[in-house]
Formats: sequence, structure tokens, C-alpha cells
Amino acid sequence: MKLRIRDNSIRLRLTQGEVDTLHTNGVVSARTGFPGAREFQYVVESSPAVVKPGAFLSDCVMTVRLPEMTVLTWATTEQVSIKGEQLLQDGESVRILVEKDFNCLAPREGEDESDMFPHPGADSAAC
Repeated sequence: MKLRIRDNSIRLRLTQGEVDTLHTNGVVSARTGFPGAREFQYVVESSPAVVKPGAFLSDCVMTVRLPEMTVLTWATTEQVSIKGEQLLQDGESVRILVEKDFNCLAPREGEDESDMFPHPGADSAAC
């Protein structure tokens, strides 16, 4: 799972296996280690209790919760992403985007793309 955070924007890209795990088990997670035996964990959860995407932070764990039915549709169709926006207490908002991770159109050295989704533009692109 890839994570990109920029200001009030969270973007997660999941491989085919991660989308399947989220659909089947309701949760997928990844972690990044830091010196001092510390780590940052990021989690995507599917929940029947939520009606729109939301992001939460607690004890070095960022959790993005998605509606269960939205995940079901996303995981079993050609739908590429799940988008949401969550209002913050200060009146600003955080944008949430969870996407299927596609193969790159141009090969990149050292990148394992074996579990990524086939790129929809691969047939028309000249590699």
C-alpha cells in the first residue's frame, strides 16, 4: 500500500491483493519503521457503521474508514477510486482518496508491479 500525504489530502493506493484483503477481511495495513523502535502505521478499514470516508489519527496510527458497501462495489467492479471529504473542527477539511494501484505505462527499474492492477491505458500507450 502506498501513502501520500500533502497538506490536508490523504491518498492511498492499494494493490490487487490489498483490495482483496480489504474486501474479504475488512482491513489492510502497512507500517514504516523509525529509529528508536518507533513506527507509523496506516490502516484502511471497511465498516458497516460508516456512511462516508473518514480519517482518524491515534497513537501513531492513521486509520481511513470506508463504508462497507462502497468497498464491496469498488472491489468487485472497474471503479478506480473512493473519494471523500471530512470536515475538521477548525472549519477546514481533509480530502481522502483511496485508489487501485495500476502498473506504470513505462517500466521503472527496481519496482515490483506483479500485484498491481493492469493499467487501463496500457493497450493504447506506446511503451
